[in-house]
Amino acid sequence: MKVWIDADACPVVIKEILFKAARRTGIQLTLVANQSMQTPPDKNITSLQVPQGFDVADDEIVKLVEAGDLVITSDIPLASEVIEKGGQALSPRGELFTPNNIGGRLNMRDFMDTMRSSGVHGGGPPPLNKQDRQAFANQLDRILTKDK
Repeated sequence: MKVWIDADACPVVIKEILFKAARRTGIQLTLVANQSMQTPPDKNITSLQVPQGFDVADDEIVKLVEAGDLVITSDIPLASEVIEKGGQALSPRGELFTPNNIGGRLNMRDFMDTMRSSGVHGGGPPPLNKQDRQAFANQLDRILTKDK
C-alpha cells in the first residue's frame, strides 16, 4: 500500500499525523500538489509537484493510484475515481469513503453545487476540530494495521 495525499487542501495537522504514521510504519507517503511542499527528511515521504490548473493534482493521483492504495482527500469526485480503481479514500475528518457510501456523497455534492449556483450559500464545512483529528488518526491506524 502507498498513501497519496491530495495536499493542496489537506490541513497541516493532518499532514503531521500522516508524517508520524509514515515514520512509524515505513509506508510510502506522497504529497501531490500544484505548489512546492515541505516534507520531513525521510526516505519514504516525498512530494510531487504538478502544473497549475483545475484538477491537475487529482488527475495525477488517479493516474498513479493502484488497487489497495490509500488516498487522503476531501474531494468527493476524486474519492469516487480512487474507489473505482480499487483504492481506498479517507477524508481529513476521518470519513472512509466506500463503494457503499460514495454514490450518496456524490449526489449530495451535486445537489449542493446546484444550490450554490442558484444563489443559496451553505457556508461550507466547519473548521477541523479535535474530534475530527482523532477520528482521522483512528481510521488511519485501522487502515494501516489492517494492511499489515
